[in-house]
This record gives sequence, structure tokens and C-alpha cells, in this order.
Amino acid sequence: MKQASLGAGFELKVKTTRKREFLRQMDQVVPWKELEALIAPHMPSPGPKGGRPSYPVSVLLRIHFLQQWFALSDPAAEEALYDVPAFAEFVGLDLGVDTVPDETTILRLRHLLQEKDLSQRMFELVNEILTQRGLMVRSGTVVDATLIAAPSSTKNQSRSRDPEMVSGDESEPRTTKKGNQWTFGCKAHVGTDAASGLAHSVVVTPANVADVTQAHALLHGEERDVFADAGYQGVDKRKELQQHHPKVNWHVAMRPGKRKQLDTSKPLDAVLDELEGVKARIRARGEHIFGVLKCVFRYTKVRYKGLRKNAAQITTLLMLANLWLVRRRLMQPLRG
Repeated sequence: MKQASLGAGFELKVKTTRKREFLRQMDQVVPWKELEALIAPHMPSPGPKGGRPSYPVSVLLRIHFLQQWFALSDPAAEEALYDVPAFAEFVGLDLGVDTVPDETTILRLRHLLQEKDLSQRMFELVNEILTQRGLMVRSGTVVDATLIAAPSSTKNQSRSRDPEMVSGDESEPRTTKKGNQWTFGCKAHVGTDAASGLAHSVVVTPANVADVTQAHALLHGEERDVFADAGYQGVDKRKELQQHHPKVNWHVAMRPGKRKQLDTSKPLDAVLDELEGVKARIRARGEHIFGVLKCVFRYTKVRYKGLRKNAAQITTLLMLANLWLVRRRLMQPLRG
């Protein structure tokens, strides 16, 4: 068996892989100083008897983001820092000298972000930065929702499904149907900027909550036009929207069955069909953020039990997805 070489020049063998390039780009676009300054005041301070020194906020926050990008649990994140050199480099750990945070330390930061509602505050901070850079216009909003599946099995310690994934008082958990597929889990209702496709608001509910009931919570109040699919039919007649957003113009898609009945040989029907196409192209921008969550970050199933924990993770994922979508523009130098 050939002995591994430890001689000089090993660093010349390092290849710029897609994973390393991803981490390099995200390292440049994440506003680390601002996020660390937001979290630092909430970090626990050492007690009167001293104890083991805590890890820097920068190290723990980078590990937390690695978990979101690569779908890592707390134990898997700890092991990945040992197994993947690119991860340790990104976090800023020298495995020959530094100790790696254990899974309990990683978990404590996640709980801190959830208890202090710091995930939402980080989301708002990043959106404020993107707005200042002119990347979020805020004149129009696309509202939409996506289903995130949860384990439906009862083969666990409590012998039950997650009770928070159900709305109502029924003893049997309810599921929701999309197309021909039934889903048990939660639903992320997201409001995105109509011009850029960046998410500016999110509400997480059980999967069987109707999209139209959460529309009012997805508006920031500055938009003039809101675009939605056919699931939001009748939204403009809801009391909460008439009370808080009376001047908003709603552009809701025609039901698919009704659109199929249009005769495009007739001038009026042809205009209506073209208008539906325009609305669909605008709504498509709101789908990009879901594509990043599910295809880039591989977030297809909830990781935790309980809506609050999953809502905090989804909010963090949306914040990182916003940065990913505009990473190339953020890496460009600011023009004076």
C-alpha cells in the first residue's frame, strides 16, 4: 500500500470544487458583521466560576448556515467539520489546533435564534440591506405558498404524528391535497417582490390552512399591485384586507377550467388569455425562491417537530435564498 505524502506542496492538489465555489460566493455576500452584531448581545456570558470559553459568534453562525445549505442535522454538522476540509476552512477552524463545537453547542445556538426570534430579525436585516442596494423594489408583491412534508409515521416514541402540523381540534390529523397527492406537514406562505422575486414576508401554518386566509399577512403595505394564483379567488372581499389594505389592486389568476373555455378566435377572449399569460409570467418570479429552497438547499421535508422550530428554519432559509438569488450582483463593487 502506498504511503500518503505529507510533504510540501499538498495545497497545490486542492481543487476548486462546486462546493468550495458555493462557499466562496456565500462568504462574500452574507453580511457577517451585521448578523453577528445582532446575535452577540444575546449570547450567554460566562458565570462567576468561569468555565469553558465559548465559541465566537462567527464560528457558530457559519456552522448554522452550513446546516441550512447542506441539510445537516446537529450531529451531522459536527461530523462534517471533521470530514470535509472545505467546511472547516469556511468556519475558520484549524483542526490541528482548534476544538470543533459539539452537537450540543450547535443545538444551543439554534434554540437561541428561535427563542429570541432572531431568525426573523436576521431576515428583516438582510432585506433592509437588499432594499438599500436597490435589489428589492417593493412596488408589487406575489403571494404564494408551498407545501413541506412532515413524517406521517407513528413509529416514534409518542406513537403519534406531530400535532402542530394540524389545524383544528380533530383527533385525527388532517392532510391536504394538491393535484392527486395528499400531504401531511406544514405550509410556507411567502410574499415575494414582484420585480426581483426576493422574499419579504413569510407565515408558516399547518398544511391544511387555505392560502387565501394568510394573504393579509404577506403584504408589507407599500405595494400597489398583488399577484396571486387561482387559489386566492375572492381574496379582495376578505374583511382583513379591505380594512388594512383597501387600495391594493389584486390580480388573481383565472381558474384553469374557465381559461380553457376561452375562444381565442374571439377578440375579447384573446385579450383575456393574453392577460392571463402576463399575470402568469409575473407570478413565476415568486416560484424562484421555492426552487432555491427545494433544489439548491434540498429542503423538501421538515426537520423538527413543532411549527415554531420549523418556522425559524424556513425564515433562515428564505433569507439565505434571497442572498443566493442576487449573489452575482452583490459581489459587484458598489458604484460611487
